[in-house]
Amino acid sequence: MPSQVNASHILLKTEQDANVALYDVTHGKKFEDVAMEKSLCPSRKKGGNLGWFRKGQMVREFENACFNGSKGAILGPVKTQFGYHIIRIEDAK
Repeated sequence: MPSQVNASHILLKTEQDANVALYDVTHGKKFEDVAMEKSLCPSRKKGGNLGWFRKGQMVREFENACFNGSKGAILGPVKTQFGYHIIRIEDAK
């Protein structure tokens, strides 16, 4: 398991919204464009990128998905206290 992960995400209010975003990014739309257009997180300005983080820095459900995903994977929807996330694993080390 990696000690650090670099991930991007799209945060949405409902599971239905998250499923639409997941469909978009897995059917030709650029992840960054969907993040800038739809995400509720301030990271939307960076195409959803959260940068590098270690275990213990993110909420548990989000972190579990990220640390169990592989580079390039698109995951979700992942439900947390903030809403529903579509996650892309950019890199891990």
